[in-house]
Amino acid sequence: MTDIIAGVEIPETSAVAQATEFIEDRTSTLIFHHSWRVFLFATLHAPAFDLRPDPELLYISALFHDVGLVLPFSATQQRFELDGADHARKFLLDRGFSEKAADVVWRAIALHTTPGIPGRMEPEVAATNFGVLTDAVGWGLDKLESDRLDEIVAAHPRGDFKEQFLQVFVDVLRDRPDTTYGTVNADGLEHFVPDFRRTSMVHRIMDSPWPR
Repeated sequence: MTDIIAGVEIPETSAVAQATEFIEDRTSTLIFHHSWRVFLFATLHAPAFDLRPDPELLYISALFHDVGLVLPFSATQQRFELDGADHARKFLLDRGFSEKAADVVWRAIALHTTPGIPGRMEPEVAATNFGVLTDAVGWGLDKLESDRLDEIVAAHPRGDFKEQFLQVFVDVLRDRPDTTYGTVNADGLEHFVPDFRRTSMVHRIMDSPWPR
């Protein structure tokens, strides 16, 4: 029997099952439930924007979108979004997905915290961003039916999401502060880490080796 949550059918494919196991085994309960909620919210928002994302690719985008917060992809420090995108791309290519499909998922994850741009891209990229915005900052909650919201939160509880999620950001990014330049990720360090100094485009231009 197909699993359905809040009217959303969960794709029944081998990749979906393996992605679920991968994320559940390697991330925290907080990230696991958050990622599920992102998929459900993304799917519910899609029709209002005339989006028809591939459910399997959208699911994998949502499940992997924050994996970079717990699983750095390499010794090279990079934005956590890129770590997650790289993990997802490898996951798909290892299972025979096309380069095109893997690249769409890569973009969905790499851009999920970037304002403005995802909504102009492929359906999976746009929908993933909408789902993230809904669960993180409450974007579009007023457009969703209350009974569906209740069902989603019952299936994948938020718990003390606000404080715990922000703490994850600080714990992970305080050791790689340079990766937060030009992103919303710097907000967390600026708020919670007393000695953090946000680098700005102005600083970089004024401190450059050019004489004027």
